[in-house]
Amino acid sequence: MRPRDRQRAQQLEDGLLAFHRERFPLPGIQDASIRGCLLEQIMESIHRVRYVAAIRGRDICDARRDPSSELFDPLKAAILFQRDGRLEEAFWMVFLFVHFGRNSRGGWRYAREVYGRLGGNGRWDWAFTSTDPTGFRNWLDANQNQLKRAGVAGGFGNHRKYESLDARGPNGTGQVIETYVRWVNPPRTHAVMFEQAIRDAGGDPMQAFDRLYRSMENIARFGRTAKFDYLCMISKLELVAIEPGSAYLSDSTGPLKGARVLFGGQPAIRPRDADDRLVELDGVLQVGMQVLEDSLCNWQKSPTAFIQFRG
Repeated sequence: MRPRDRQRAQQLEDGLLAFHRERFPLPGIQDASIRGCLLEQIMESIHRVRYVAAIRGRDICDARRDPSSELFDPLKAAILFQRDGRLEEAFWMVFLFVHFGRNSRGGWRYAREVYGRLGGNGRWDWAFTSTDPTGFRNWLDANQNQLKRAGVAGGFGNHRKYESLDARGPNGTGQVIETYVRWVNPPRTHAVMFEQAIRDAGGDPMQAFDRLYRSMENIARFGRTAKFDYLCMISKLELVAIEPGSAYLSDSTGPLKGARVLFGGQPAIRPRDADDRLVELDGVLQVGMQVLEDSLCNWQKSPTAFIQFRG
């Protein structure tokens, strides 16, 4: 653990132990080494959340939003578009960031080459894609072999490793894009959609997050993780004032397993009950549900030895 993190980690450990003694037992962390591993994962997750805030305050070269450049990065592109007031394109970049993910070998190639039409005329930006999703599917159908060409590293990110570039089927990228466009429902804009969700929630950022999360159920292949990641990134970029009020453990795998390890390896514990306990725990730790969800997911993969996970 980094030396500058040790004081914060000690505070978190004190909080975990106090919660264990005074509120609800946490049998999964009674072993000091296992508890230490969880603390390292929590600190790592805190750094991931802070990273977005950090890069928002830095200079970012314009090549980060240029799909003809190997430097293209959809997250940094979203920040650049946000700075320019092009909010619709910023939201679109966040969607591409989540859908394609960063491949361990190919980086952002899929997102870059789709967005840049493989170096052809124009871009599949929000203006074009939202007005012609059928045209996008036709282009993808004609070009997916080139996107998947041999000898060039590519692929989806770790959270999206089961996705495909299929243009026509009900579970491929073509359907994902078309149903996302349908969710936003042009000519309605992202901004109007999110503003309405906040109004409907009476200004409560957690209720607004929940309303939006539930409304995304018809986006193809956007399951629990994709919805959670998308809305959390929107929040971290401060595009919309929303935040998760729970870890949304229903239908999750890694985070729920981590919560069950934490609460004593109780496989029968209901996701809702585990969620409620995590909310109560965060009342003590004050790290946020994004951090708890992420750290528990990674901790359960290796509870006795810290491993730095990416993607």
